[in-house]
Amino acid sequence: MSDVRRALLWGIFSISLLMLWDGWQRHRGQPSMFDPAPAAQMTAASASDPASASLPTATTGGAATAAAPVATTPAAAPAPSQTVTLETDVLKATFDSRGGSLVRLELLKHRNNDADGNLTADNMRLMDRSAERLYTAESGLIATGATLPNHLTEMQIEPGDRQLTDGQDSLTLSLVSADVGGVKLRKTYTLKRGSYVIDVKETVVNDSAAAVSPQLYLQLVRDGNVPQTSTFMGPSAYTGPAIYSETSKFQKVEFKHIEERAAGAKPEHDVQADNGWVAVVQHYFTAAWLLNDKAPREFYTRKVDKNLYAVGMLLPIGEVAPGASKALQAQLYVGPQEEKHLEALAPGLELVKDYGWLTLLAKPLFWLLYSLHGFIGNWGWSIVALVVILKAAFYWLNASAYRSMGKMKAVNPKVMEMRERYKDNPQKMQQEMMRIYREEKVNPLGGCLPIFIQMPFFIALYWVLLSSVEMRNAPWIGWITDLSAKDPYFILPLVMTASTLLQTWLNPTPPDPVQARMMWIMPLVFSVMFFVFPAGLVLYWVTNNLLSIAQQWMINKQLGITH
Repeated sequence: MSDVRRALLWGIFSISLLMLWDGWQRHRGQPSMFDPAPAAQMTAASASDPASASLPTATTGGAATAAAPVATTPAAAPAPSQTVTLETDVLKATFDSRGGSLVRLELLKHRNNDADGNLTADNMRLMDRSAERLYTAESGLIATGATLPNHLTEMQIEPGDRQLTDGQDSLTLSLVSADVGGVKLRKTYTLKRGSYVIDVKETVVNDSAAAVSPQLYLQLVRDGNVPQTSTFMGPSAYTGPAIYSETSKFQKVEFKHIEERAAGAKPEHDVQADNGWVAVVQHYFTAAWLLNDKAPREFYTRKVDKNLYAVGMLLPIGEVAPGASKALQAQLYVGPQEEKHLEALAPGLELVKDYGWLTLLAKPLFWLLYSLHGFIGNWGWSIVALVVILKAAFYWLNASAYRSMGKMKAVNPKVMEMRERYKDNPQKMQQEMMRIYREEKVNPLGGCLPIFIQMPFFIALYWVLLSSVEMRNAPWIGWITDLSAKDPYFILPLVMTASTLLQTWLNPTPPDPVQARMMWIMPLVFSVMFFVFPAGLVLYWVTNNLLSIAQQWMINKQLGITH
């Protein structure tokens, strides 16, 4: 039994060191040993030229051509376009007159990250079109055998308010394309106070002498670069396209899979449905084209250029008679992954917030944390309250583990004396050790099982805290002004280290000297990680440690164990 326990401890210690090294490498900006190599950096030329994006192919209902790209490099360089910026209380959105695309978006209630993942004074730029980043929202018309207004077509910007004023609830931007093939496209964007949802109305105007049956495409184009975050050694946050339908639910489509897909090969995600949405996901934030009406649509993903990818959906407009017009209403969400708000927008949209393989446990834990915050009003104290509730729920399980460890501590002098007596006879030593455990009714692994049972719950809570944008820039008390960033004065990590060492002292000392040394080394090793962990995670561990110490001290006192 001692060998089993020793092997278990060495295994945990080795894995911890490996994770620590990998986390340190990621913190220094080096690639992880467990993640694929990052995609090649986008060139400045492709980033600054919106015409580098290609059009999707018009389809006739078949899945085979839904994702096939068609190069649309213009014969001559396009004329310089104009941009217009609308600003509400939460969004600052810049649109390009070429195609009416959304080419830059700032979140005014969220801060940007620097190269080390720390928050800066600048607004969070979720979308941008620059030499370093290309991330845009585009739409346009396509039809088989015809050229229609698309995201490369120059549009006329109509006058209107550009900044939300007191007493004003919304801003509207209208753009009208030039006549292409006798057809015009009018785009109307509506931004509302306090909302990250942009209403988008696409109106097809047929001024030609023949009926047309175009398709509308709604797409997000993004480079494959992973943004910097403040997370250190947490679960790797997914960055890339996602598609949702009622049939297959939430489907991630990694950039590398789009890159590796052979020309003409069928994509792994759903292609046709009468419901669903497309999105691009990254840590804390997302952009998504939403259309909640039941209507046919085709999903596509494709490589547009070097390190440049698109995800979108094609929507049939239906026949538009000569002199007539037809409109389609959609929504573009661009903002934080606030789970409760996403749930209300579209079925399954909250799934862009990735909890990993413990989603079934993480979602109710977040619900409880969110409910506590609604009552308490502070995310830091809500974390403390949630840990208290979890410790109360597992009180008897923990009590069983601590009693088992207390009994181990009580019989430890007998075990040490026996080990000294039979140090030259390992087989006899093992037999005598099992006899002592049997007579004293002690299970040497009795303290481990309850911990393993609880581990999934605390790992799920760990992921909740890492994944929740609500922790970003959320204060607790005094010097902790951002629960998603490390403690600037390392006070919480020092308290965590001290509490872990105290908890180790309360535990029984293993009879094996190697195991005894490891019990003191491991807390110090883990403490190194906590010095760069987000403060919210350290607060969670400190609270758990202090409650565990209190419970263990009471049980040791009941058993008459002194130090």
